[in-house]
Amino acid sequence: MAKNPSSCFLLVASIAILFSLCNCQHVDGNLVRKPIEGGRVAGFFDLHKGNLHIKLTNWGATLVSLKTPDKMGHLADILLGYDSLASYMNISSGTNFGAIVGRVANRIKNAQFTLNGITYHLAANSGNNSIHGGIRGFNNVLWEVKEMKGGSKPSIKFVYHSFDGEEGYPGDLDVFATYTITGDMELTLKMEAIPRNKATPVSLFNHAYWNLAGQDSGRDILNHSVRIWASHYLPSDDTLVPTGQILPVKGTPLDFTKEATIGSRINEVPSIKGSHRFDHNYVLDGSESMRGLKIAARAKDPWSSRVLEVWTSAPGMQFYTSTKVYVGKGGMIYKPLSSFSFETQGFPNSVNQPNFPSVIVRPGQIYRHTMVLRFSVDK
Repeated sequence: MAKNPSSCFLLVASIAILFSLCNCQHVDGNLVRKPIEGGRVAGFFDLHKGNLHIKLTNWGATLVSLKTPDKMGHLADILLGYDSLASYMNISSGTNFGAIVGRVANRIKNAQFTLNGITYHLAANSGNNSIHGGIRGFNNVLWEVKEMKGGSKPSIKFVYHSFDGEEGYPGDLDVFATYTITGDMELTLKMEAIPRNKATPVSLFNHAYWNLAGQDSGRDILNHSVRIWASHYLPSDDTLVPTGQILPVKGTPLDFTKEATIGSRINEVPSIKGSHRFDHNYVLDGSESMRGLKIAARAKDPWSSRVLEVWTSAPGMQFYTSTKVYVGKGGMIYKPLSSFSFETQGFPNSVNQPNFPSVIVRPGQIYRHTMVLRFSVDK
């Protein structure tokens, strides 16, 4: 890989990360390094093809920005996030912007489960429950850049070695996340995990926050139209953990089997912790397929005409609308309802619900989860 000190200086200055020794490298993209404990480094990486421009970091194997054109051909970043590595590395922020979440995504009741006769106690970081892998889940650790490729399908592969007992989970686990631009307007994320010595639960997803009008547009998402290919959902208790039931969406404000705007339904959703929002897990129907994947959801912004379509191999999807306030890129204030998430995943709390699809992976098996994001403009 060719060293490029001059581009290093410009990139470091642009994100206001100052350190004395900089050895930047360029492999079909740019890398900005920030020292980490043990001499390891976190950095930014760029992938680009056609009209799709993507920036990532190996801190949390995170999508940092994603630029696509609107109906006028103007590029905009439609992914909420931060400018600096320091902000992503701030574990207290709790945003998970664009990161890979695990070892088990979503909530586990009472932060515990029993496997092979042993009860495992996890880090409780959502009341008495565990969420998104614990206090320091996969979103809050440094991944290694295993491989980066250019050519017709630019890609980057991250790997993380999760140790036995990390956040309370059993067994050593090798985890891989590969982002590949598989078309001019298509990004494929392949997540894999290999248990080395013990059976363990695994359920990974990417926690991207989207605003198709642009992350700095100042517009909310209430006029975004959404369709979700799911006729059932998982009702949850007052701590947002699924009860074990599977109920039809028909006749509820959760019914997006036909396209509807977020704003037309959100006030009908029972208040969750004092606010009206979507934070519900859907059981995907799998009525349409592409390359062995099922369609999960579609969103459209009428102002820009940008469209996002999600395909997945996972059985479920959490539809989430943010209600918090964050300070993001360029000092942009992300207000409540300024973003949404389509989080394809295994069913939450599957480890404690025998009627849910199992998320247990044993030595000799490989966990696989593929998600495809397809972008377009509805003219």
